[in-house]
Amino acid sequence: MANGTVLLALREDPLGGGVGTEQLRRIGKELENRGLEVRRARSEGDARAALQTEAGLTAAVVGWDLPGAADGEDEGGGAAVLRRIGRRFKDLPVFLVMTDESDHALERLPLWVAETVVGYVWPLEDTAPFIAGRIVSAARAYQKNVLPPFFKALRRFDDAHEYSWHTPAHSGGVAFLKSPVGRVFFDYFGERLFRSDLSISVEELGSLFEHTGPIGEAERNAARVFGADRTYFVLHGDSTADRMVGHYCVTTDEVALVDRNCHKSVLHGLVISGARPVYLVPTRNGYGLAGPLPPHTIERTAVAARIAANPLAQGAVSDAAQYAVITNSTYDGLCYDTLQVARALAPSSPRLHFDEAWFAYARFHPLYADRYGMAVGPHTFEGPDRPTVFSTQSTHKLLAALSQTAMVHVRSAPRAPVEHERFNEAFMMHGTTSPLYPAIASLDVATAMMDGPQGQWLIDEAVTEAIRFRQAVVRTGRRIAKAGDRPGWFFGVWQPDTVTDPANGDPIPFADAPTALLSREPACWQLEPDADWHGFPGLDDGYCMLDPVKVTLTCPGVNATGRTTGWGIPARILTSYLAGRGIVVEKTDSYSTLILFSMGITKGKWGTLLDALMDFKALYDANTPLDRVLPGLTERYPQRYRHATLRGLCEEMHEHLTRARLVTALDDAFQQLPEPVLPPQTCYRQLIRGGTERVRLNQAAGRIAAAMVTVTPPGIPVLMPGESLGEPEGPLLRYLQALEAFDRAFPGFRSEAHGVTVDDENGDYLIECVRPGSDTAAGSDEPGGSPG
Repeated sequence: MANGTVLLALREDPLGGGVGTEQLRRIGKELENRGLEVRRARSEGDARAALQTEAGLTAAVVGWDLPGAADGEDEGGGAAVLRRIGRRFKDLPVFLVMTDESDHALERLPLWVAETVVGYVWPLEDTAPFIAGRIVSAARAYQKNVLPPFFKALRRFDDAHEYSWHTPAHSGGVAFLKSPVGRVFFDYFGERLFRSDLSISVEELGSLFEHTGPIGEAERNAARVFGADRTYFVLHGDSTADRMVGHYCVTTDEVALVDRNCHKSVLHGLVISGARPVYLVPTRNGYGLAGPLPPHTIERTAVAARIAANPLAQGAVSDAAQYAVITNSTYDGLCYDTLQVARALAPSSPRLHFDEAWFAYARFHPLYADRYGMAVGPHTFEGPDRPTVFSTQSTHKLLAALSQTAMVHVRSAPRAPVEHERFNEAFMMHGTTSPLYPAIASLDVATAMMDGPQGQWLIDEAVTEAIRFRQAVVRTGRRIAKAGDRPGWFFGVWQPDTVTDPANGDPIPFADAPTALLSREPACWQLEPDADWHGFPGLDDGYCMLDPVKVTLTCPGVNATGRTTGWGIPARILTSYLAGRGIVVEKTDSYSTLILFSMGITKGKWGTLLDALMDFKALYDANTPLDRVLPGLTERYPQRYRHATLRGLCEEMHEHLTRARLVTALDDAFQQLPEPVLPPQTCYRQLIRGGTERVRLNQAAGRIAAAMVTVTPPGIPVLMPGESLGEPEGPLLRYLQALEAFDRAFPGFRSEAHGVTVDDENGDYLIECVRPGSDTAAGSDEPGGSPG
């Protein structure tokens, strides 16, 4: 097995043949004899392909006179390869092969070359073994230093082959070998996983709770890479990180400002802490997508008015909030100017938490400058009002880490300083004393992958592929419309129709804009005030930007401003078809579906999706029988769908959604918040102690919810614990009843509703509500009182 890979990017006949050529061959052979694999490239194009695909390079040898596309210009192929290596790798040792034997050869090189290479090679001036030895030595040092702190220590411990006398009981996997099923399990995952699954007792690996040793070093390294004062590695996901931060930042009967477009774990933190939430309401568009918090609603006077009008806040220890939490970027890819948000909210809260579960990559690409939590610091926000900022990130979602891994990043401010020992109490309450070391190692490695130019290179590749897919969808739609040989409709993409040419200020159709412009210019993605393409009212210039890697496909039937058409294709039918093709999307709304372009995306992957969209169109246009399109659905519900066609089902569902005004009902339910009656912690106490009951929607008017109700789509809480379900014809019950009716009418397409129990006999929704009279059982839980 090779101990590393060396790129030899050299001209086919670098010295005109003869002795020089033979010497270079000897050098390559020496490298192979010493355990290195050699990748040869004889032009800039070959080298570019190798750098694109070979992440395991440990050294490179580049000929300055390498042929390439840039030959004849100011820089040749060798220079182009050096620049590409600098963008792709951090500290990769590069040797430059020189053929110019003159005394002034080095002086004729550009100054930046000396900063890029670690040495020069004149092939005929030293022996092949000596030159190869220099390269091998540099490659070995690079390979040793490329490993981040914890992963390096874990590998060192694994290589020691020590017996374990501690938990876990499988003892490096040996226990599994004593059972037939255990042996299958062992063989499936391999011995290395089990040898690295170690107890917290292994002192040389450090402590997750004390943040010492290699674990502490890895966290400090992550803080440097992610731009934080301090970083904490968290297992059990961003949900645990959210609860941890909320539990630390706010206590019993203190006011918390909470983005209504929040993850349920934020609410769980409020339940644990006993805080009194005051919700901030995001705007919505015609597709039903949640937008940002309108900027005027987070200014000091607006926040103060919202707190004053909230019944729960009347019982708070103070009318000043201690904590504010905002989702950034949203599920649908909307990211704030975090400096603008911090300045607006700073007068209202000393602690600001950006839940960036889906946004861990933002710091590593210029497109997202100043749009992530750790961008808010003393270098960007001066003065005594600067808040302490927390950023919680689900590292595994869109960076390369194992599932359940997350990080908390902290930028402390004098106004509300975070003392490590005190925050660590919250950390230990929510952490585990039995951490999975491979998961910690994956956080360490994910950090190292983002360190230096390689981080931007990896994210830029995902951004570029997302842009190419977006443009391909639009161009395909144009080709279909122009061809005239089939119905002219196709799917769309939620994005601007045009972008501005920075050279002359003229608009360019999005599909025709240069990739370099779209991948580098944030203005191409910003939500201009009142633009029809995004459909969100009340925004300011530059306040919010659409993240290109979160691609929302749109279906015919409705647009971003809410205008419906006479025919449509509900997205649930499309995504059911895609699932049958092995294409699983991230989220589906009524007429849109979300696709994530992570670092693992490829042209083949998105090309397959585009092909499936074309196939669906052909099946729809041909009015194909449904049993050929969704055979699993017709088998499960033969009475309902036996004689249906694809187009017929789309028409029927579109008519139902239009008649029920489901998107409008959703908007009303999210914009007109239910009345808060009890603090969430009080409701949880009643839930655990038998003070609640499940109530059907037709009997739920005026009742108080005991648990959160989150409907997916859109995945945002529609009802929080302690809130009233309102009037029988109020927005909340009207929306839930519309969902209930949809589920009955279209079995197999049911919404995923957390907090709702569905009666299997008749499809009724049941909501967990506080029993009448039990809400005051403690005698002090009325709004305005303090929980006992």
